[in-house]
This record gives sequence, structure tokens and C-alpha cells, in this order.
Amino acid sequence: MRPLTIDMHRLEYALDHRDTSEHYLDLETGQILAVLPGQPTPGAEEKYDVQDDRHLHIEPLELAQHLAMREAFLFTQHDPHAHAVLASALGGRKPLRTFDFKLEDFPAVRQAWLRYQEVQLREYATTWLRENGLEPAHTASFPAER
Repeated sequence: MRPLTIDMHRLEYALDHRDTSEHYLDLETGQILAVLPGQPTPGAEEKYDVQDDRHLHIEPLELAQHLAMREAFLFTQHDPHAHAVLASALGGRKPLRTFDFKLEDFPAVRQAWLRYQEVQLREYATTWLRENGLEPAHTASFPAER
């Protein structure tokens, strides 16, 4: 595996995002690049130093993975009222948005969810890196890109 200095928080965000932008990992610098709709993919406008394999597309988690993460979280909670409300949210229309909205009614459960989500996203990010033959040398913070 090739070690690479990566901003793990941005990688986690890219895996978790549900907006319209696409994210790419620069395999030379370790930076996570966000590309908005209508913008060219990284390296597409290079004239002289074209490196097709320099940028690796980061595919965000699928809806099923987001739901599974929340369902697994519910098994760690012992508040029967919160469990019932949140389980119902996951079974309804727009389950992710409803789950997040209903969490606001349970501040302690919300804090537990944020901690749980952070750990799970780090695990997803580490797995994604390994699946792509990479490992984080150490985490870094890069200046905002695009």
C-alpha cells in the first residue's frame, strides 16, 4: 500500500456528502478536491502534463449504507422513546432528513449519534483507502480547495 498524507476529515465529508458536488482525491498531494456541477474534472484542462490517473473519484456512500449506519446506531441506544421515534423516522419518507430532524428532540442521543457517526465515517474512509491501495501516512489539514 502506498502511504499518502490525507485530510481524513475532508475524505469523510466526501464519503458522507449528499450535495451535488463530486469529490476527487489528488494522488500526488493527498488533497480532496470538490468539483461543482458544470466544472471540469481535475486535470481535464491540462495541456502539457496530462495525468489521467492522478485524481481518484470518491464515490459517496449509498442511501442503504447511510440507513444501515443509523439502524446500527439505534441498537446502541437504551432510551426506548428515542429508539421508537428514530426507528419510525428511518421507515418513513425521506428517512435521513427525518432521522436528523427527530434527533433534535433528544440532545443526549444526538451527541451520541455524532460521536458514533464520526467513528463510522473514519472506518469507511480507512476502508475506502485500503480498497484503493492507499493508506494514510498521517492526517493533515489543507487550505480550502475550490
